[in-house]
Amino acid sequence: MTTHALAEQSLDFSVAIVRLCNNIERHGVLKNQLLRSATSIGANIHEGVYASSGGDFVAKYQIALKECYETEYWLKILQRAEIVSREEIAMLLHQCGSIRRMLIASLKTAKKV
Repeated sequence: MTTHALAEQSLDFSVAIVRLCNNIERHGVLKNQLLRSATSIGANIHEGVYASSGGDFVAKYQIALKECYETEYWLKILQRAEIVSREEIAMLLHQCGSIRRMLIASLKTAKKV
């Protein structure tokens, strides 16, 4: 997968999270944390696409990876607290995990160069 395709996938994921949060009526703190971490994934990937150096690329992708792990945490809280259906969370966790795996692969490749 190309870096631009990863940027598109992370953008789609961010939009899905925004839509999810629009449907949650309460739990403002959880929604805010989830929105911040999930949208940060795509923002950092997008910045990495236009990085000024290899080190800058790695730094942005490492931040995106950390935000993936945080996003998974907030999604699991919403799931365990039964705030959002298991099916909806399962789809989002799958998307987040896919992005995380691609970030890990990209970082491994970038660090070899």
